[in-house]
Amino acid sequence: MTTTPPPAAPGYDARRQALHNRLVEGLNLKAVFEIPEDRRRAEMRTLIDRMLDTEPGLALAGERQRMIAEMLDDVLGLGPLEPLLHDPTVSDILVNGPREVYVDRRGKLELTEVRFRDDAHVLQVLDRIVSRLGRRIDETSPMVDARLADGSRVNAVIPPLALKGPTISIRRFGTKPLTLDDLLRFKMLTPEMAKFFEAAIKARMNVVISGGTGSGKTTLLNTLSRFIPDGERVVTIEDAAELQLQQRHVVPLETRPPNTEGKGQVTTRDLVRNCLRMRPDRIVVGECRGGEAFDMLQAMNTGHDGSLTTLHANTPRDALSRLETMIMMAGFELPVKAMRQQISSAVNLVIQVSRLQGGVRKVTSVTEVLGMEADVIVLQDIFEYRKQGVRETGKAYGQFRATGVRPACVPRMEAANARLPADLFAERVLMADG
Repeated sequence: MTTTPPPAAPGYDARRQALHNRLVEGLNLKAVFEIPEDRRRAEMRTLIDRMLDTEPGLALAGERQRMIAEMLDDVLGLGPLEPLLHDPTVSDILVNGPREVYVDRRGKLELTEVRFRDDAHVLQVLDRIVSRLGRRIDETSPMVDARLADGSRVNAVIPPLALKGPTISIRRFGTKPLTLDDLLRFKMLTPEMAKFFEAAIKARMNVVISGGTGSGKTTLLNTLSRFIPDGERVVTIEDAAELQLQQRHVVPLETRPPNTEGKGQVTTRDLVRNCLRMRPDRIVVGECRGGEAFDMLQAMNTGHDGSLTTLHANTPRDALSRLETMIMMAGFELPVKAMRQQISSAVNLVIQVSRLQGGVRKVTSVTEVLGMEADVIVLQDIFEYRKQGVRETGKAYGQFRATGVRPACVPRMEAANARLPADLFAERVLMADG
């Protein structure tokens, strides 16, 4: 799908800017946004079309239509970013100043031909994003986290902190959530893993999904949540609402940043503690990154089995170490052994996901937490992905394997009527993508 228009005629940008200034000067923008949304764009198109009738330089129909579209995007949308936001193949949009806009498309970064006029144009678009949320970004507050109407996450940094000009990072929010069939088709995991995950969720095992940025943690969490039985009350807690649970009884909660006076903040930890009073059957935390990990573990240990969360870590062992660090961030000075006992009794499974070369996303290990031996948490891998190389296209390839270890949690799964094939865990290659 094309996201950049053909080159414009000389002087096009200057003429468009002059026309844009004329349009804005003659508009009552407050009145424009009071027009019902389903009619707003059509009425603005008619207005711009009439204005262009007085412009003799726009002889080419294609150039005229391009100017109408760009002026509509500038007035009603997010300017040059609008075509990228409507491109389903784009997962990330990265603006490094007015003249450098990258996209992540199918796992690869690409430099686009999208350009802003200048820094002021970028700031105008950015102000439109944050003002809808009652936020601000200026020299006194040069960083902001926000989200678009579709849930896409936005982070922005402006000068003097950003040296190349205003910087915007947009993590796209898919309008159509990926299903388990999609993940199987992309070879992110195998059917055997999927059966095991389904049994784990039905047996109310506590699951931590670990991985790096952009590795697919939230996507996998969203997919696994579909195995939660429909009759349970699920409370979800997120910084930016991304989860799309399909159950009937879901209570989504979202954190709130401080206002311009630095007040009114509601953190993930506040919501985790509050949700314990909401009679949840399961708690789903979009991501643990601080002191809320302690409250999440407490909930897992006190009757909220079957809870799920994600966190940033490179290996299952690192994930448990990060949980220790986050417990300390909560302000509790517990002995190391006590912390590890809390973690080992709360967490049943750690699913590691990784983004490999070429943007390939894989479930690289499924690890069971067995408990404590002395001061060490004992782990055992059930499934793993072994990378074997990189193709000429730059994409990594390898094999999914069953390690041959029969999980200690199988009786718990069987007691929940989640029966698995006897040979599911036999040591073998499950799938090769090389």
